[in-house]
Amino acid sequence: MSRNYKNMEIFKLSYELSLEISRLLDRFPEKEKDNIISQMRRAATSIPLNIAEGSVKKSPREFLNFLSYAYGSAKEIDVLLSMSKDLNYITKGEYKLLFGKLDKLMAKLFGFMENIESRFEIKKKFFTKFRNEEK
Repeated sequence: MSRNYKNMEIFKLSYELSLEISRLLDRFPEKEKDNIISQMRRAATSIPLNIAEGSVKKSPREFLNFLSYAYGSAKEIDVLLSMSKDLNYITKGEYKLLFGKLDKLMAKLFGFMENIESRFEIKKKFFTKFRNEEK
């Protein structure tokens, strides 16, 4: 059940956000190299990578697992952006802009995950109903 991840809006949004965060991190203090910089770079990169990897999984449940990992990484970025703002590594304006993009991505990703999950319920209800009619 291969899906073309490059056509997915969630992939495009996550890829662009990852690039923006990577550029931003180039300006962070050297002392954060092994801490916030490393963690945020990994989390930002993880989102599009998990969407791409999940898109080639055979079942929707496997795909959903990878989308869940991507969502978790987005939540990490949420916290790391707040920390970066509060430590004055980024301005309030930069935070607002990036958080707006992150929030949009998380909403789209969550909606996409809910859509996939709802298909499990429809199948479950259909087969439950079908079995009950056979009796």
